[in-house]
Amino acid sequence: MAHRRTDAVAMNASSLPSLFVSHGSPMLAIEDSATGRFLDRLGASMPRPRAVVVASAHFNAASPTVAAALSPATIHDFGGFPRALYDIRYPAAGAPELASDVAQRLVSAGFDARIDHHHGLDHGVWVPLRRIYPQADIPVLALSVDPAQTAAWHYRLGLALAPLRRDGVLVMGSGGFSHNLHALDWQHADAPAFAWMSAFTDALRDRLIDGDIAGALDWQALPQALRNHPTPEHLYPLYVALGAGGEGARGRLLHRDVELGGLALDAFAFE
Repeated sequence: MAHRRTDAVAMNASSLPSLFVSHGSPMLAIEDSATGRFLDRLGASMPRPRAVVVASAHFNAASPTVAAALSPATIHDFGGFPRALYDIRYPAAGAPELASDVAQRLVSAGFDARIDHHHGLDHGVWVPLRRIYPQADIPVLALSVDPAQTAAWHYRLGLALAPLRRDGVLVMGSGGFSHNLHALDWQHADAPAFAWMSAFTDALRDRLIDGDIAGALDWQALPQALRNHPTPEHLYPLYVALGAGGEGARGRLLHRDVELGGLALDAFAFE
């Protein structure tokens, strides 16, 4: 079997979870794929949020930074892709007042949070949102991650944002469940899952579903951890989403797929 794919049932219509999605290649925005089709259905499976806060693997800052542009630009922070990808704009509005609220919540939780009035939407934000909310009619804020920090630090950051879910704000992490671009089978999109990838992702997935927060945070102790994440920026949005699910949150697997043998594209809801 080339790879395994799982789509979970629709979510409870009375609650707004936090989410983690794996965004894979920027081509996810325009290509037909199992993960793209999953994202196409995802928005309709949840209550409509009044705004979306996305912790993106591609927005890195030493202090938690909230993008507060009124009309954030679409950032094409990649190279070597078809022209059609660079022509895309995701014209969602920003939400400066919500950005101030998010920053204040983080400051109250002990973080040195900042507001950036100019930063746009990197592809970790707009690529999945283009599939989830294609009308771009929901305000969007980007939130930074810090690769120099820890999973526990990002989890605490997410916990500070958990109350936003009660106010109709969707908190989402956008990264990759595994992300080692140097170890993929670039010649075969449907290559069987590599054993080193499955060893790590199976272990982490089990801990998230079981609600084993401590085990999930100790990700470097899991099998083949550094081979799956030589750098942690694509993993840390997961922990923001986990924290935003609230104390004791369990992961609900929404989608599971593998591309290029080693690119795990899991998605989870936390609540």
